[in-house]
Amino acid sequence: MALEVVMKIATAALFVSAAVGCATLAFAQTDNDSYLWLSDIHGMKALDWVTQQDARSDAVLKHDREFDTFQSEIVESLDRKDRIPVPELHKRLVYNFWQDKEHVRGLWRRGSVEEYRKAEPSWDVLLDLDAVDAARHKNWVFHGADCSPSDKRCLVSLSPGGGDASEIYEYDPAAHDFIAGGFSLALAKSDAAYIDDDTILFATDFGPGTLTKSSYPRIVKIWHRGASIEAAKTVYEAGPTDISAEPIVFRGPWGTLPLVRHGITFFTSEWFAVTPDGSTRKLPLPLGAELRGASGGDILFTLRDDWIPRDGRQTFRRGSLVAFDAKGFLAGERARYALLYLPSLHATVSSVTCGRDAVYASIFDNIAGSIHAFRRNATGAWSDTKLDLPAGGSTDTVSADDWTPEAYFSFESFLVPSTLYEDMGNDKPAAIKSQPPLFDASTMTADQFWVESADGTEIPYFLIHRKDAKSPVPTILYAYGGFQLSNFPWYWNDGYKPLDAGQAWISRGAAVAVANIRGGGEFGPAWHEAALKYHRQRAFDDFKAAAEDLIHRGFTDPAHLGIVGASNGGLLVSAVMVQQPDLFGAVVCQRPLIDMLRYTQFGAGASWVGEYGDPADPKMRAYIEKYSPYQNVKAGVKMPPVLFITETSDDRVTPVFARMMAAKMEAQGHDVLFNEAAEGGHGPGSTNAEQAMYWALSYTFFAQKLNLGK
Repeated sequence: MALEVVMKIATAALFVSAAVGCATLAFAQTDNDSYLWLSDIHGMKALDWVTQQDARSDAVLKHDREFDTFQSEIVESLDRKDRIPVPELHKRLVYNFWQDKEHVRGLWRRGSVEEYRKAEPSWDVLLDLDAVDAARHKNWVFHGADCSPSDKRCLVSLSPGGGDASEIYEYDPAAHDFIAGGFSLALAKSDAAYIDDDTILFATDFGPGTLTKSSYPRIVKIWHRGASIEAAKTVYEAGPTDISAEPIVFRGPWGTLPLVRHGITFFTSEWFAVTPDGSTRKLPLPLGAELRGASGGDILFTLRDDWIPRDGRQTFRRGSLVAFDAKGFLAGERARYALLYLPSLHATVSSVTCGRDAVYASIFDNIAGSIHAFRRNATGAWSDTKLDLPAGGSTDTVSADDWTPEAYFSFESFLVPSTLYEDMGNDKPAAIKSQPPLFDASTMTADQFWVESADGTEIPYFLIHRKDAKSPVPTILYAYGGFQLSNFPWYWNDGYKPLDAGQAWISRGAAVAVANIRGGGEFGPAWHEAALKYHRQRAFDDFKAAAEDLIHRGFTDPAHLGIVGASNGGLLVSAVMVQQPDLFGAVVCQRPLIDMLRYTQFGAGASWVGEYGDPADPKMRAYIEKYSPYQNVKAGVKMPPVLFITETSDDRVTPVFARMMAAKMEAQGHDVLFNEAAEGGHGPGSTNAEQAMYWALSYTFFAQKLNLGK
């Protein structure tokens, strides 16, 4: 595969796509909701309201002495020099993107495999974002890079707003400078990858009518060096109501395979190989195939549904990891498939990374991870070797080299810091780097419990707390429950989840519970599908069951139980807050979906119909209306205090939902705080300092409302 470095998004300027803006204004003209004026994202009136709300929440939270303590502790953890630099392998070079106190926007850098093994590697800094931003008066955020086959040029993606939209420029990593007259794409939700040094496959906003209803490109073109972008040849065009059309290029010693993904729904796609003459050939893959990479000419994919290929020779069960001989098929051979792994009922294939000689998969059984190496022998048969790594936590296939035998894996848990393992191609991983502990784990415990949900399904959750914690313990319950995304144990190092909670929250005598509710992917596609569309209430019921079990066990009580969730998790916590307000003492709702009758009208909402259903369908609308938090919150009902956190530059979910819900609840007389940052996109902050502020606000709010230390 071509080199891809995907790092966390950061931002510094405001942006909203024209497509999103037009959809918002058109909808506003036909709706008399008294809070819809807040959907004018960058309108002066709406931003004045945001400024006033921020000032009010700052006075309550930032002036609390705990805020400064939380913020300083978190940013210190994020800025530590002894963190593991996350590696991306490519031709025995390790690429890494790094942020700390001195490099706020970050460094894109690389070093040899041998150098990376050292405690303090010497790096070749390819791109210093802080220096570039200062010199060019930009506030660019690194979204990743794709390098040409010769590695002499790279397409660097830079976001000026922290949202999904970015600008793309060609960069010379040896000269450490942008290439004048090279390939470039203006601000849009673009994708681009090299086919060869002088040809790229790309999708972008080509003007009116070239984006889908979901605000993504629907046209993929080939662009040859020296030609104008207007001369680029169209190779595929999706329909306006499809999700997207996007290019993907796999590359290795076996050859180059340029593909187009035609996104029909969020969970179904067609795949087309792009031939040298610019035509396409459809690959015989099921609509529910999720491509995971390529190795030796094979495409690796997992299945959302049971599938029988056209020859009828074999049935592949959903959740399976399957190899398809794409190289042979495109050479004129019959389609051949091989089963690499079939998960059991409580297992799932998580991350998959393809190297030159092996395919590595992180496989979880009952939410405990392991690493498997799959190798194809001379006869075409695949072997399965479970590698020797620690048990009882989370594993990840961090990176593998498409050109050499090396691969990296990681292990961590709620109480065990991350360790990075190197495998030289002999299936014998050795630890080479470890994150120093951030807190004294010997004083804490992490236990897994199971609780029966409303329909009788057993739901697991983790509870992490100090061994000497005294009931009722101030407890934060977290979950996501959507889009087949899983909550596996982590060492509090992911800003999209409770960040640095081991040090900032649990060490103070409090607790965090993590619920593995339906809608997630912890037990494969079936676990996800159980909470789709007409079954959405199951995710809410699962979450409430975990909350009730914490109380039933005598560990905490409603006054000391808080809940937090972001994005789809923001829908989760706002829905259960409205449905059972007496169950919780505080709610933090981050960059949420909330108005589910309008969610398709904003940002990328139209792409999520496969998850929630279409409110334009009367039957579906009637179901959604029963749980949509915005329509169900009422005056005269005692609600728990709630803090909404969002970002102006979020062009995926947008800040509209948090704004409207906060304004409506405030008018109804509820206890509401609202904070909207200018930067961040659909994320917890563009810099380490911003992430620290984001979570310091959350922990300070919980400390106040759940009586931490009192």
